[in-house]
Amino acid sequence: MFYDFFKFMAFRLDAEKAHELSIKTLSMFPHASSELFGGDIPHSKRYQTNLNSMQWNFPVGLAAGLDKNAKAVDFFAKIPFGAIEVGTVTPLAQEGNEKPRLFRLLEEQSLRNCMGFNNAGSEQLYENILNSNKLDKVLGVNLGKNKITSAEDAKLDYLKLFQKFKDICDYLVINVSSPNTPGLRDLQRHESMREIFEALEQERKVCTTPLFIKISPDLPLESLEGIVELANEFSLSGIIATNTTIMEEKGIGGVSGKLLTEKAKIVRNRLLDISKEHSNLDIIGVGGISGFDDLWDFWKSGGRAVQLYSSFIYQGPKVLFDIKEGIDKKFQENKLECLEDLFINIQDIN
Repeated sequence: MFYDFFKFMAFRLDAEKAHELSIKTLSMFPHASSELFGGDIPHSKRYQTNLNSMQWNFPVGLAAGLDKNAKAVDFFAKIPFGAIEVGTVTPLAQEGNEKPRLFRLLEEQSLRNCMGFNNAGSEQLYENILNSNKLDKVLGVNLGKNKITSAEDAKLDYLKLFQKFKDICDYLVINVSSPNTPGLRDLQRHESMREIFEALEQERKVCTTPLFIKISPDLPLESLEGIVELANEFSLSGIIATNTTIMEEKGIGGVSGKLLTEKAKIVRNRLLDISKEHSNLDIIGVGGISGFDDLWDFWKSGGRAVQLYSSFIYQGPKVLFDIKEGIDKKFQENKLECLEDLFINIQDIN
């Protein structure tokens, strides 16, 4: 009920202004805000999700982009997210693209953004993380290049960021898939990704922090096998699929939410199919996931952990509690005690 009122007031404002005010409020009053929104689920092995690279205490995480500067980690840690991904961060602070640059697509429960990696820069994010309390939640940092950095020098931006954050987070993500930084998606070409991973090789020899790559839903399906092979060659922990999609009829920028669901699902399912031969890779699903049914589809295809962004904007923390209820129902119907039992038996469960 409280979120309905919160949303009613926020949606009367410009989308980006509402976002900024919300993050500021949640950062100032994390405990009170989390209590108003329902609090957390007590940690137990019942909802624990074991990935190859890490362990979440709930199978749903917060996607990058919502808390770009890690201002509200304390709040997000007090509601039922298993993981919190902050960023995208760039080495230097940057303002991003011209405003307005965030738009609600209300009827489709979707968002369109052309933000352009606006953030306070790596120094500020580092300080914010050090001053935050993630409790027992997993914390990820999403890394991007500055707009002024050339494609040739992009690997140096990612190296600086890797060195900066590798010791204060639980995983890192190379973001080469936002449509809002000119030339960024070109870095998804195999030779460009190879240059980035080669630049990180020496650091990663002495660092065990899991490393993921986040990809676009607009990639040709035939390119995914090469991305999986590259991820294995450089011992990445996995792939986050997917970022936002380009829908020119909706305007410039990237579209997230329900309009993205089917396209992202096709990419995720193909990745899950390819990665069956590479059981060490984690595929984290994001893009158009708006409830338990989407999570269940992902699980049935072989995935384990997902992230939310747009559905959290439209539904609030209720989406997390609804997912918990969906999980509990499957437990009850099949006399199961925990998610690990469910994953073992999932192909026999309707």
